[in-house]
Amino acid sequence: MRELVAAPDITEFFRNGFEHTAWRLEARRHYEVDYESARYRAFLRGKDPGIAGREAWLGTIKQLTGRRLRVERARLIDEPPTDYQRFLLWGTKDTVAAGEDIRYLTRTRAEAMGLPARDFWLFDSRLIGEFHYDGDHSLGMELTDDPQEVLTACQIRNRAWHFAIPYTDFTATRPAD
Repeated sequence: MRELVAAPDITEFFRNGFEHTAWRLEARRHYEVDYESARYRAFLRGKDPGIAGREAWLGTIKQLTGRRLRVERARLIDEPPTDYQRFLLWGTKDTVAAGEDIRYLTRTRAEAMGLPARDFWLFDSRLIGEFHYDGDHSLGMELTDDPQEVLTACQIRNRAWHFAIPYTDFTATRPAD
């Protein structure tokens, strides 16, 4: 099975696309997300960008974790982090408060471990949503349940998750940006 979920439809798919767990490897240095552009510019100017535009996603996470579903993410981060990675790190507190477990792994460590810099969701250890991009702009995610690809994604998840540092521990060891 191969199916492309267009970028605007990913959140809707996410609401009902899995039964137990959703795990993501987030490996890019920058993402071009339309609803974030004003918030990102505010962040770069040293302003608090708030959560405007993120309410739907945060609500989705609260709803899913309220149903006792697990939503987890491992983010690769550069040393020093890119401006966009700092922006994501700044906003992570809200997503974690909504119930998502977000952890960090330095890109250097990930590369030393041989982790690929792929962006994908792994749903219930049986379905992959692999992202496709035009530059930094998401075109959508391609769904596949190919057993070999799923096995590879599970192995990537296991390696990354074992070494990834929970958000609160990661931020406690970092100087303020």
